[in-house]
Amino acid sequence: MKTYILSAGVVIVRNHPDGPRYLLLRAFNYWDFPKGVVEEGEDPLDAALREVCEETSLTELDFRWGKGYQETPPYGAGKIARYYVAESPSGDVCLPVNPVLGRPEHDEFRWVSFEEGDKLLGPRLRPILNWADWLVTRERHDG
Repeated sequence: MKTYILSAGVVIVRNHPDGPRYLLLRAFNYWDFPKGVVEEGEDPLDAALREVCEETSLTELDFRWGKGYQETPPYGAGKIARYYVAESPSGDVCLPVNPVLGRPEHDEFRWVSFEEGDKLLGPRLRPILNWADWLVTRERHDG
């Protein structure tokens, strides 16, 4: 049985008058949600929260849709990324300097609509955005 490297992250959403906005981070030409490798013995949700804080400085997340998750298929050198969905009701995003790299891990961030995110994200992450958007917008239609 193959062992995979697990990364964990969060699809972060904010309410906007025109609909939900999702936080995307860009490193070079690649857009993703905040995420990083789960360290040995670390709970994946705790790793996701740590990575969000390290990469965006956001700390107040509300897991109002529960703590369920979706994972990507294996990619790269045997990695799998697990994503949770949470609301960030407030707080400014900043891209702090990573002490190991000596620069921020990401070059840019954007709060995007589902349609914008669908255009920016690659095929591996579009199903994650679809799932997150389904959770978020289902509440609007059911409520």
